[in-house]
Amino acid sequence: MVTKVNHRAVLEADNGIRLDRWFLRHYPNLSHGKLQKLLRTGQVRLDSKRAKSGQRLQTGQIVRVPPIHASAVLIGETENSISSSDRAFIRGLVIAEDPLFFALNKPAGIAVQGGKGNRRNLDVLLPGLVTSHEERPRLVHRLDKDTSGVLLVARSAMAAETISKCFRHREAKKQYWALVAGVPNPLRGEINLSIRKVSNGKIQRVQPVKESGQMALTHYQTIETVGSLASWVILHPITGRTHQLRVHMAEIGNPILGDGKYGGKRAFLDAISPQMNLHAKQITIPHPGRDGIITIQAPLPPHMIRCWNFFGLDADTVLET
Repeated sequence: MVTKVNHRAVLEADNGIRLDRWFLRHYPNLSHGKLQKLLRTGQVRLDSKRAKSGQRLQTGQIVRVPPIHASAVLIGETENSISSSDRAFIRGLVIAEDPLFFALNKPAGIAVQGGKGNRRNLDVLLPGLVTSHEERPRLVHRLDKDTSGVLLVARSAMAAETISKCFRHREAKKQYWALVAGVPNPLRGEINLSIRKVSNGKIQRVQPVKESGQMALTHYQTIETVGSLASWVILHPITGRTHQLRVHMAEIGNPILGDGKYGGKRAFLDAISPQMNLHAKQITIPHPGRDGIITIQAPLPPHMIRCWNFFGLDADTVLET
């Protein structure tokens, strides 16, 4: 089976990588020779222009992927028919809708994109948001599998490019809510700590580094504390690095509760859910099609509501941060 022509926006996570590495990441079974032929014949294009394998990609650029054999496509990235139950599921996540985008409240525990062990993910379900004659919706940013909250989805390639530029130019303002172990000191401040991905066999982690890492900056504010046991913090990532908030909070000694990968045993309390307590609560961006600013908020997931109630925190508090 051969796939259809696909136009894919470059996400933040792929910013800066070579075009050939991008294909290796998303189409791992497409041979080097086949890719080079597609490039030579102009079938692969970048922002509608001929492309070369060594070109560095930028967030928001559009890659034209020509028809290729379905076996070359990473599981979860092929165009599949959507069952009625999956269509109902993805539609049930919509918290705001516009002619140019959807805003979803992503649940914790489901991956945004396909990968090993992620046959069912949000990306493969996106066609369920539209009718068969409409353009396939496109992701413009990502959230970790265990992070919940606001996820924007563009309704067209043009909208994807515009919204992605907002992220690339840091015009998108993101607010995360988290429960962390202990009490941050100081209660309010910034964490300016470069990070990079490292691999140890099959395990990939992000760790802080002094040199040769990506600059990562987070502003944080402690809203309420539960003695010395835990704190409710609001996090504003100025940069958008993979696992940035998780690494930063663990590094200052206040890991996000439920984040055993970076917080170890300190990230778990016997009385509350072991799920990660990190939620993309709010996003504010310039409207991609007209003047004005839009702000979208996502309600907390059930496991975080239970934690807020257990600690006596008021999640309905109106916050100005």
